[in-house]
Amino acid sequence: MTLAARAWSLSATTAAPALRMLLRRRAAIGKEIAARLPERYGMDSTPRPPGRLLWLHAASVGEAVSALPVLANLPGDIATLFTTGTVTSARLLAQRLPADGLADRVLHRFVPLDVPAWVARFLDHWQPDACAFLESELWPNMLAACGARAIPTVLLNARMSVRTAANWCHVPAFAAEILQGFAWVEAQSEGDATRLRSLGARGVSAPGNLKFAAPPLPADAAELVRLAALLGESPRWLAASTHPGDEAVAAEVHRRLAPSHPGLVTAIVPRHPERGAAIAATLGGPPRRARGQDPAPGLWIADTLGELGLLYRLFPAVFMGKSFGPGGGQNPLEPARLGCAVATGPATQNFADAVATLQAAGGLAVVEDVAALTAWVDDMLRNPATRAAAGNAARAVASTHATLPARTAARLAALMA
Repeated sequence: MTLAARAWSLSATTAAPALRMLLRRRAAIGKEIAARLPERYGMDSTPRPPGRLLWLHAASVGEAVSALPVLANLPGDIATLFTTGTVTSARLLAQRLPADGLADRVLHRFVPLDVPAWVARFLDHWQPDACAFLESELWPNMLAACGARAIPTVLLNARMSVRTAANWCHVPAFAAEILQGFAWVEAQSEGDATRLRSLGARGVSAPGNLKFAAPPLPADAAELVRLAALLGESPRWLAASTHPGDEAVAAEVHRRLAPSHPGLVTAIVPRHPERGAAIAATLGGPPRRARGQDPAPGLWIADTLGELGLLYRLFPAVFMGKSFGPGGGQNPLEPARLGCAVATGPATQNFADAVATLQAAGGLAVVEDVAALTAWVDDMLRNPATRAAAGNAARAVASTHATLPARTAARLAALMA
């Protein structure tokens, strides 16, 4: 074990009392579920499923959704312990697992924090036959504990940005120790693969991005019919996965365009639905879906969870939030997969490959500021043919890599044979 690994392990152990306090504070403000805090300490009385068990860990919503097609392609005798770290992801999976027919063989739990004793307790209870981590989830104590127990681990849909790789280069032996523990790595792109290899990862391939392979988001059919009839031919657009600051931008675009587009509906979908009341208060009290209020000309806050599939089918022009400023953007593939014309601000580093591919195909526009976003929305509203062409191009790009989940599932099953 490298000196850096020992230091990380000691620091995490020393910080355990403070981490318990932090988790309790987070629970008090809704960022943890109080009744499930023991899971964060590796404590769980739920029985381990019989037979082969895969532990799959994803950070939050986007990563979790991208993994669902892989799980659907696993043999039926493999159960999955699916861990995430956010309340939002837990709520979404509570909806998606039954909807996707996976509830009988996929169990969601919150991941323990990377404290050696908590991770050991977690692994001693669940005894997974293999572990798969998604994207950039590199927790040293978890990986070391798996290695000590000879549990094979893999990294799926791996992402390694230039900046992150440069940071790891400051501790090259530590990076190599972590990455060489993976039996194999599937990277999102050749660039990611190259950076991972340079840091010591072995068995690296670049089959593509699982987020390109995800199925379209689901929607309630009856509600889709009802809202489509209510909206009729009204001009409309949507600001998706918004973060603080994005809502003011959407409201300003609406203010500028409403005079020239009578009946304009601007839907705002906050990335964290619990912000809905505060957003509405800031914007003058527009109707909120969480309160059962339907859209009407003006602003509409769609502050519910798991309904983007419904909303993307109703609003054919979509702006992705968290892309003005330092945020790094949100996943443009979800609206693209449903044939929406998509725009994003200039901060797209979280989904750089997807943005570049969609933009090259004519399915996505990058807008630099409020004025450019206003012009794009105006164009989409005035020119349905242009909007439809962009949506068709986006759909074609987003439907690629359809066979990737089955291939990845086959590799996981072989790992556990």
